[in-house]
Amino acid sequence: MINVIVDAFGGDNAPDAVIEGSIMAVQSLGVKVTLVGNEALINSAAEKHNLSLNGIDVVNAETVIDIHEEPTEVIKGKKDCSMAVGLQLLHDGKGDAFVSAGSTGALVVGATFIAKRLRGVKRAALAPIMPGKDGFFMMLDGGANTECRPEALVQFAIMGSAYMEKVMNISNPRVGLLNIGAEDTKGRDLEVEAYKLLKDSPVNFVGNIEARDMPFSKCDVLVADGYTGNIALKLYEGMGIYFAKTLKGMLTKNFKTKLAAGLLMDQVNEFKKSMDYSEVGGAVLMGISAPVIKAHGSSDGKAFFNAIRQAKECVETGVTERISSYLEMQKGGE
Repeated sequence: MINVIVDAFGGDNAPDAVIEGSIMAVQSLGVKVTLVGNEALINSAAEKHNLSLNGIDVVNAETVIDIHEEPTEVIKGKKDCSMAVGLQLLHDGKGDAFVSAGSTGALVVGATFIAKRLRGVKRAALAPIMPGKDGFFMMLDGGANTECRPEALVQFAIMGSAYMEKVMNISNPRVGLLNIGAEDTKGRDLEVEAYKLLKDSPVNFVGNIEARDMPFSKCDVLVADGYTGNIALKLYEGMGIYFAKTLKGMLTKNFKTKLAAGLLMDQVNEFKKSMDYSEVGGAVLMGISAPVIKAHGSSDGKAFFNAIRQAKECVETGVTERISSYLEMQKGGE
């Protein structure tokens, strides 16, 4: 049985939402969950909400790393925090995947130095799944590396292609490079050089993608350095929230619009669902030796459930092994 290790004290709604999502996962997904955190507080929270921890193991961790602390504290002064203890369990083979909604920086550092990167991976990359016109696409890096070399962007493309093929069942996924124009001469030295390398790499490279084309399903994997990717990600999320709120205001303005809203409610709900991060789960931290999922900081029980589901799918489909295979193909072609 797949065992997903979950940081019980990562995120704004911990530990209640984490416990709720974990129980849902155990009951619906046929997985085992190991919650990591202050055992007394976990048991108290479960008792308070009349929740059974049957099928869930609890591993005690005395402290929590705060989002305002230096990320490197996860491997220095906070080795006993829930995130560090959980990642150590993953490294020691006492679980198959790890989920946390805690500090992104600490998770990147912890996963890199405790769980370890795959052989040959230069940089781990944060890879959120984002909605598009015809489905979903993966963007990486979403913020783990503010500066990258062109070779790292090629590895991001390889890792993203492996995930979209194995987990999302997309055959020969299309890879795009986030840039300021379609021409191969556009962008900084990073993008110009990355374009050349991607064109000769084993991925299905379709060229540059401008930010305005991101929602229109022109690629399945979109690569960028973490600085550019995180700005694009936050703008994408913000515009989704803005559009949803604006649409709600329009449809509830008066009796006529409310009547129209009733007729359109199925479509409106479908749109809201497509923009809801809790439906996807989280962002995969690509390039780590076992699946690591970064859940949204404001995740509720449903979002944690889907993050655990996503972790389970990564294990079942062997995406980590596929990434290793892809990287070997690249190495052989050099």
